[in-house]
Amino acid sequence: MADNDISKLKIDRALTLPASSKRRQVFYLVIVVIAFIFTGTFYFMGPAVEVEVATVSEIYPSQAFTLLNASGYVVAQRKAAVASKTTGRIVSVNVEEGNHVKKGDLIARLENEDVTALREQAKANLDVARANVRKAQAELHEAEVHFSRYKELLKSELVSKTDYDSAEALYKKANASVAEAEAAVYANDAALNGAEVSLAYTFIRAPFDAVVLTKNADIGDIVTPLGAAANAKAAVVTIADMGSLQVEADVSESNLQYVRLGQPCEIQLDAFPEVRFRGEVHMIVPTADRSKASVMIKIRFLDNDNRVLPEMSAKVAFLERPVTSEEQKPRTAINPSAVMHHGDKKSVFVVENTHVVEVPVRTGSKFGDMIEIVSGVEAGERVVLKPLEKLKSGVRVKVVEK
Repeated sequence: MADNDISKLKIDRALTLPASSKRRQVFYLVIVVIAFIFTGTFYFMGPAVEVEVATVSEIYPSQAFTLLNASGYVVAQRKAAVASKTTGRIVSVNVEEGNHVKKGDLIARLENEDVTALREQAKANLDVARANVRKAQAELHEAEVHFSRYKELLKSELVSKTDYDSAEALYKKANASVAEAEAAVYANDAALNGAEVSLAYTFIRAPFDAVVLTKNADIGDIVTPLGAAANAKAAVVTIADMGSLQVEADVSESNLQYVRLGQPCEIQLDAFPEVRFRGEVHMIVPTADRSKASVMIKIRFLDNDNRVLPEMSAKVAFLERPVTSEEQKPRTAINPSAVMHHGDKKSVFVVENTHVVEVPVRTGSKFGDMIEIVSGVEAGERVVLKPLEKLKSGVRVKVVEK
């Protein structure tokens, strides 16, 4: 039993290490921690490297072949303030702002009971005149028969010359009565047409296909041709043909050499900065504005878009050539001096707060003084321009303001 107990005895060498060895291990551990702290402190709190930065942006390829830029407004070339030709009170309005109307559609109606009565009176007068024509024609027929009989009797000397002359006079008078009755028909027919025109003036209709921009009057308002009467309105609605929208831009006289008829353009609306609309120069207005030393250029839209509205602010790029379908899409691009080359690989330093991080990128085509970034960074990020060799990922930097 004693021998078995002795065989189970073991010596724990860790407990037998001298105290000096333990102190040495602690010392080494402290050194490592201090070195780590020192390195981190230098890393995060050391002197910042001054760098110049640029923002990754979205550009359109057309910027590379843009000859000239100008600003202006969208203007409807076909626009009308629809009013009445007569004075009257509005009894109905059939449209609201934004409604589409076709040529001839009823926009509003004025009170027209008096004009309707005049039309009915003119119609009745015309019926009377037509009846008078029939009566005059009957009298003419009677006079003609009577005159023909007297003419034969005169040959046989059965009637006197006086009776014959009376029959002839009655015949001519009947003839004149028919002509007079027919003239009265024409006059009353013209009067009826006039009354119908006056009645039509009380129905205000769209002069062409358009969209209602503003409604200037409503039921109960009095409208006049000139709006001169107190509390009277001149126009009921304002309409515009949206198919006639064009951008009117002022171009300096010194830059007219870059503009030509039919020249391709790219239109950007302030309301939709992310969209580019295709256009072309429709007209160079043949007069200059002496106060601004500029000439108005009209640019028409090549594609209809319901988002485009009159009076929107617009910027126009006059291009050297038309834009292809691929070039209509925006590209992410940066200054080429931000790209570092490592053999076949490329990278940039992205500024994150106060430090930089090296990010691999893949580049594409060049557009003017910019280069496309296919992948790696996104628009809005800041990258270091002309990075120094000592710049490493994680180094603290200070942005130099220019």
